[in-house]
Amino acid sequence: MPLVAGVDSSTQATKVVVVDTDDGRVVARGRAAHTVTGRDGARESDPASWWDALATARAATGRGDAVAAIAVGAQQHGLVVLDDAGDPLRPAKLWNDTQSAAQATALVEHFGASWWAEQVGVVPVPSITATKWAWLREHEPEVAARAATVCLPHDFLNLRLTGRAVTDRGDASGTGWWSSHHEGLESAVLEHLGLDPAQVPEVVVGGPAGEVTSAAAERRGIPAGIPVGPGSGDNAAAAMGLGLRSGDAAMSLGTSGTVFAVGDRPVVDPSGVVAGFADATDRHLPLACTLNCTLAVDRIAELLGLDREAVEVGGDAVVLPYLDGERTPNLPHARGSIVGLTHETTAGEILWGAYLGASHALLVAVDRIAELTGAVDEGTPLWLVGGGAAGTAWRRAIATLSGRPLRIPPPDEWVALGAAAQAASLVEGGSPYDHARRWAPPAEEIDPITPDPALGERFAAVAGDLEALNRREW
Repeated sequence: MPLVAGVDSSTQATKVVVVDTDDGRVVARGRAAHTVTGRDGARESDPASWWDALATARAATGRGDAVAAIAVGAQQHGLVVLDDAGDPLRPAKLWNDTQSAAQATALVEHFGASWWAEQVGVVPVPSITATKWAWLREHEPEVAARAATVCLPHDFLNLRLTGRAVTDRGDASGTGWWSSHHEGLESAVLEHLGLDPAQVPEVVVGGPAGEVTSAAAERRGIPAGIPVGPGSGDNAAAAMGLGLRSGDAAMSLGTSGTVFAVGDRPVVDPSGVVAGFADATDRHLPLACTLNCTLAVDRIAELLGLDREAVEVGGDAVVLPYLDGERTPNLPHARGSIVGLTHETTAGEILWGAYLGASHALLVAVDRIAELTGAVDEGTPLWLVGGGAAGTAWRRAIATLSGRPLRIPPPDEWVALGAAAQAASLVEGGSPYDHARRWAPPAEEIDPITPDPALGERFAAVAGDLEALNRREW
């Protein structure tokens, strides 16, 4: 009965699960919160707090000292800059930090959107790590000059666990300087950004990132010498945790909303809606992400004085809940909008419009992924996970707009479970996806309903009409 640990170091907290590899039973769980600071587009956290949170969450499991392997999934894209000793030079800039909007625009203009899509796989938006590094060079050149290692959140935790600066292809494909098409660093981007290849982590494929060092074991209570998986970004880890097969598509409803599908070839999308990411094994993970999802809708419910489920289906209110700017569509300076109010409009109808607005942006991306991959047809069930997946209003909004069957697994820590599946593959061999499918509990199946095309068209029309307004800096 080998036990393995999977870690999810997310925006808000670190979660650790300890899993029995025989049957996938979670025998222990732990959690520790993070602190996020910043305003006016800035979102930052102290990387050292993630390391401390890992220790706290591991200790809370009561079983972390008995595991045979460990792997880390974490929030994508964040910029972590370290000195020669491996210590952070400043707080990490997180995925939802939009201060690098100007640098993203400059990078796209320098190389061209088609070049980025064809050569790298992603068209830069403020979420992408390369844009944050460009912002740092411009605004804090003295910090950039001292940076010995430039890495991602999960890379930082790998370094603390193993003493090695290593990453995986899934998370590397979200940096902007590693190409999912060429399976390697893109030298033209590194040169333009003033980065030496030695400053970025090595990409590990297949094997472990290393072993837990004696220093890490002493400080964090994890057995010394056990293998550490290469880990990955949160979406690639979730894909493993769900055991997705080629052609499967998933929607994650959390702080951000994401849609992704596992495929066998890279995609090219010069529009930038779909990023051609790699997955955490040897496949691909075309993905789109919105900044505004459950937290934005909850905030609108709060402003209206309503419970989050207190929707009234109907009415003409079109709500674009761009409270944090937006990534899909790429409108980093956008603000939330409500259009179509009448004297008869109710608060519940406005809240329903917010659910539809957040869902519409994600479903446009699902259709784009289907178009690019040719694999996610209309009858393909849409996996629904994340905190919002349990919500009746979220389910109804997505079913109303999509016309797709929904597949909803029991609520769980799918990122951490994906990391655990990767750790299990180090101990027992095989693919992490195979381990996850062997462990998987039955999912709830929700039959499709006939969508109302006019509803989606109304939201698309309003979003298009307001695009120019939402491009301005407020």
